[in-house]
Amino acid sequence: MTDLALGVRRAAWGARVLAVVLGAVLVALAAQVSIPLPGTPVPMTLQPMAVLLVGGLLGARLGALSMIRYLAMGAAGLPVFTPSPLLLPGIGRLFGQTGGYLLAYPIAAYAVGALLTPGRRPGENPPVTPGHRPGVSRTEWVRTALAVLTGLVLIHLGGLAQLLILTGNLSAAARFGTLPFLLGDLVKIAVLVPVLAKLTPTIRARL
Repeated sequence: MTDLALGVRRAAWGARVLAVVLGAVLVALAAQVSIPLPGTPVPMTLQPMAVLLVGGLLGARLGALSMIRYLAMGAAGLPVFTPSPLLLPGIGRLFGQTGGYLLAYPIAAYAVGALLTPGRRPGENPPVTPGHRPGVSRTEWVRTALAVLTGLVLIHLGGLAQLLILTGNLSAAARFGTLPFLLGDLVKIAVLVPVLAKLTPTIRARL
């Protein structure tokens, strides 16, 4: 019985390590999809969507660990950040124009994962997450949307803070790093909410 329990714990530990690694790889792949925008040095990428997806699916702790691993890979010089001839490579990227967004990734992933932690309904024993049953209540959909919105706000705040330091002007920082991305954020919310609502309970159950 002890050997069986030990084997189960090792399998669970292995699944979590693999999930952390795959989460970092997913964000690295998303970083390669980059669309330059006029009037701002910050490109539009799929990274924020991937970060929030990882945080929601893996949970607060594993999601944050995955993003820390991603940042460590980039700081070590691996080509996981968005390619740019204008920005410093490696750890220097964390102090550049997009560094604030990058440093906010673990915080955003943790927040989304925490807000989507299984809850308990009155009269029910098993934990329930959005999408746990075929009929997802409006409250659960709203909670998922708020989690995604919170993650996006945290990423924007990180980027805004870094740009404010570099420009010394809050209006300019918002013009470069926030306003051009608001429409895209609405699309991210529309895509992520149903995906997280359906996949979160399945993935969490295996971790």
